[in-house]
Amino acid sequence: MVVACVAPTARTRALGLLRTVQYTHPPSCPCHGQPSHHHNHKHSLTNLFKNGNRGVTTPTDHAGMKEYAFEMAASSIRFGPGSTREVGMDFANMKAKKVVVVTDQTVAKLRSMGTAIEALEKEGIKYEIFSDVRVEPKDYSIKKAIEFSKRVNGDAYLAVGGGSVMDTAKLMNLYTCFPEADFLDFVNAPLGKGLPITKSLRPLICVPTTAGTGSETTGTAIFDLVDKKAKTGVAHRVLKPTLGICDPLNTRTMPSAVHASSGLDVLCHALESYTAIPYNERTPRPTNPILRPAYQGANPISDVFSFKALQMTIKYLPRAVRDPDDFEAQSQMLLAATLAGVGFGNAGVHLCHGMSYPISGGNKGYKHKGYDVPHSIIPHGVSVAVTAPAVFRFTAASNPERHLAAAEAFGVDISNVRREDAGEVLSEALKKFLYGLGDQPKGIQDLGFNSGDIAGLVEGTIPQRRVLMLAPNLNEDVTPQREELSKLFEDSLAF
Repeated sequence: MVVACVAPTARTRALGLLRTVQYTHPPSCPCHGQPSHHHNHKHSLTNLFKNGNRGVTTPTDHAGMKEYAFEMAASSIRFGPGSTREVGMDFANMKAKKVVVVTDQTVAKLRSMGTAIEALEKEGIKYEIFSDVRVEPKDYSIKKAIEFSKRVNGDAYLAVGGGSVMDTAKLMNLYTCFPEADFLDFVNAPLGKGLPITKSLRPLICVPTTAGTGSETTGTAIFDLVDKKAKTGVAHRVLKPTLGICDPLNTRTMPSAVHASSGLDVLCHALESYTAIPYNERTPRPTNPILRPAYQGANPISDVFSFKALQMTIKYLPRAVRDPDDFEAQSQMLLAATLAGVGFGNAGVHLCHGMSYPISGGNKGYKHKGYDVPHSIIPHGVSVAVTAPAVFRFTAASNPERHLAAAEAFGVDISNVRREDAGEVLSEALKKFLYGLGDQPKGIQDLGFNSGDIAGLVEGTIPQRRVLMLAPNLNEDVTPQREELSKLFEDSLAF
């Protein structure tokens, strides 16, 4: 191994860097930050530096074995006001001949879309526009977009819009590159077949116009599976965009309500990925690297991105919601969304997102204020945030230190807080933060749900295995898991 040849001085510096990343608090190392987990081994990365390749073997028996490695994957990111003007040159550099441009009806009328099209035309890039993306997409809206993509058969994609637009573009790209695939082939199991994606896709550049999903960095695409009344999607590294162009000028047209709900998605991305189970507690260990999931559990690199995104969201989201002319806050929230995307795109999310999917999929007609769409809608950020106070009260027992570190980020003095009170302290901090954002639902009752809906919401959460497996403190067996989820939904009725 190359590591074995590192000179003593360089090796010492490398070890010091690793220790800085792994043991700085916050964020702390996910293994040593988990007092309930006991390990008989040292960090595998540190061992490699200490021992070179002596005694390091590649395991072949994976049955029941925990993960031992993590991977980092994220799109290339360009951040800066006015950077949308460069997108035509990017496609010219890629030798693209015809670009499929993906957007929605609202963004199609905005300056961000106009700037992108002008950039394509300036470079002589041919394009076809699909502008019928549905905000909070359904499976049928995704299929309509895929049909368009197959017919046009461009050699590259450009998404200009929010998470719905970017996720739709990812799936258009995927199923055009796999034209014979059944729609459920790559959809996350058990709702779909969860087949691995075996080849690279065509170039995709994403230009986010909201500051929330972080979809410009991730290999995840989410939609509603209508007949199951549940959200699901496809998650694989090859879906991640080639480039995300994060231009703060493009978020200045966001209404206050969209700033709030998209920012709540950033908040939960950061908190969930920071508190997810450690990567080396996840089972099973993959038999082949291609089978390693995109959502791997908390790790020393994702921690850095997630915790920084949490701090930025706490500082800047209230300002962005309160003052539409606070361009510094808007710009910083776009950056926070991207940082959180890198964090959760590799560590994963857990209960807030898993529970949000049946909330969104089972909408009884709620339409959030400030959204100019012709249909009922529970914005994704709202659906994740309404359970957050209950969720983090529940998960805190798995790692009180991390939950206290999060509470401290909200401004709580934790110097005299007992470890066993970490969940309650963080829950109260979250409530105070949500109250401070103004006109937000204070529980799922405000979205039209009542105690009679809990059993259905639980059954809609159970299939979200991809995220539930990363939930700390949640029982792995389905029967007690149902009881725990039922209690969480009950505690989320109102706060």
